[in-house]
Amino acid sequence: MANEPVGYAVLDLETTGLRPSWHDRIVEVGIVHLDPSGEPTGEWGTLVNPERDLGPRHIHGIDAADIRHAPRFAEIAGTLTGLLRGRALVAHNLRFDLGFLRHEFALVGAPPLSLDGLGICTMTEATRFLPRAPRNLAGCCAEAGIPLDGHHDALVDARATAGLLRHYLDLSRPASPWHPHLRHAAGARWPAIPDTGTPWVPRGVAAERDDHFLARLVDRLPRAFEPAQADAYLALLDRVLLDHHISAGEADALVELATRLDLCRADVERLHSDYLAALARLAQADGVVTPGERHELELVARLLRMPAQAVADALACTTPAVPLTRYALRPGDLVAFTGDMDGGREAWEERACRAGYVSHPNVTKRVRLLVAADPDTLSGKARKARGYGIPIVTPAAFARLIE
Repeated sequence: MANEPVGYAVLDLETTGLRPSWHDRIVEVGIVHLDPSGEPTGEWGTLVNPERDLGPRHIHGIDAADIRHAPRFAEIAGTLTGLLRGRALVAHNLRFDLGFLRHEFALVGAPPLSLDGLGICTMTEATRFLPRAPRNLAGCCAEAGIPLDGHHDALVDARATAGLLRHYLDLSRPASPWHPHLRHAAGARWPAIPDTGTPWVPRGVAAERDDHFLARLVDRLPRAFEPAQADAYLALLDRVLLDHHISAGEADALVELATRLDLCRADVERLHSDYLAALARLAQADGVVTPGERHELELVARLLRMPAQAVADALACTTPAVPLTRYALRPGDLVAFTGDMDGGREAWEERACRAGYVSHPNVTKRVRLLVAADPDTLSGKARKARGYGIPIVTPAAFARLIE
């Protein structure tokens, strides 16, 4: 039968910020299907590559390492319309989510969405069904006795919002106040966007897919290589290890350089041993290896997947170490910042100035360091820094550098 009610599509979005007009984008989508009686019939969730920085990571908790594997909105737009078509849309703060949906569909060239009369906002309806509850999702769920573990994960929040709608339906029985919404939604028109079949990607995908960079190198017997090859690789390695972390982008850069220099895995492992030995010589230069210096050596060995005995062997080695010029900032160097940092970016810029460096608003070839809230960020500044070979470090690593 035409226009037969299908049910509800409960939607939640995580975004880079509050307004599409400020160039904010969707970074995660969660959808839960309910039948007309409110019973769950399916759920879906995916990260979305916003092609920019991720905004307030302290709120949504999404890592750029995962986003590198995520589809762009254009790649899931067809699948998304298929999941929403024919259903009454439900969200907690529906106006917010619809604003971002309209913006994203407009960016892929779809005609303007006409969604008036299709939606139910559980935040607005709380004034009727949960008059003592605060307006936010956590407060409404607490008042209704609905679990909310993992708030600001889109699928978790969509499940909680679905729970709120079921609570409202139970309080309304036997008559549902939203049957007209269901009838109207069943006949509403959505953009005709082909479903590309692009897989949806959950959180945590980087841990499953990103092998250690050594595993991606050619495996063959080592052979002699030129000192210039060693110098180039060791210089990049030293910049990568500035923040005691190898980001996904930095791992890509190491693999790319090793491949360009025709270094196999055995060659790179030998260079890693040389690097650790050089660090050990620097630690021993004043006649004592402090606990902090030994901790750094052990950390480097772990990051490079070296055997447990590697640090002791490096400290006991008596052969001359390879020449190693460690990366260091100099007074007056330009430092740029990107991302939403604890304490605010302005505070970090002031801290850099107090340490004798110059905070620069953009990334140019003259900038010596980019400090990023997430070293795998997709921001324009980070893309330029990677192109120029400028190190990218976390605020914590920058604090260690200036100390």
